[in-house]
Amino acid sequence: MSSEPRDQERDGAKCRALDNDLVWAIRMISAALRRAAADAAETLPGGSRAYLVLMALDETEDKPPTQLELAGQVGLDRTVMTYLLDDLEGLGLLSRRPNPQDRRSRHVILTDDGRAQLQRVRTDLAAAEERLLAELSEEERARFRVLLARVALTAQRSTLGG
Repeated sequence: MSSEPRDQERDGAKCRALDNDLVWAIRMISAALRRAAADAAETLPGGSRAYLVLMALDETEDKPPTQLELAGQVGLDRTVMTYLLDDLEGLGLLSRRPNPQDRRSRHVILTDDGRAQLQRVRTDLAAAEERLLAELSEEERARFRVLLARVALTAQRSTLGG
């Protein structure tokens, strides 16, 4: 008597269990996106961390953040942030200016070269995202992004103690 149907049934149950496991799903998505981000940002000092910094600066262009605010926004230790900003500033991708309200802190501002590098990385990442989300319709992609952003904001608040 062959155990092949039973093995297939057990393997099918494992797949169904993984299909519904949030930890597994997020890990697979995260790994794929981390690889894509690392490849896209490989020419930036700090790789994908630099991408996150440039992206955050682009989003806050009307109100430049301080180094400390930026570190909190992207989830980096302030010491790591200082070294990363030094490297990015050395390449002309951002600049730091004294905060008029508090001369001890500095506002971080994205330069035109930084914006161009950010656009290059975004283009590469968009292609990777397109491959990753290929199984979803446009409507599903949009809904997935909205839901994922909501969950990410909840996670960020809980990480920050809020």
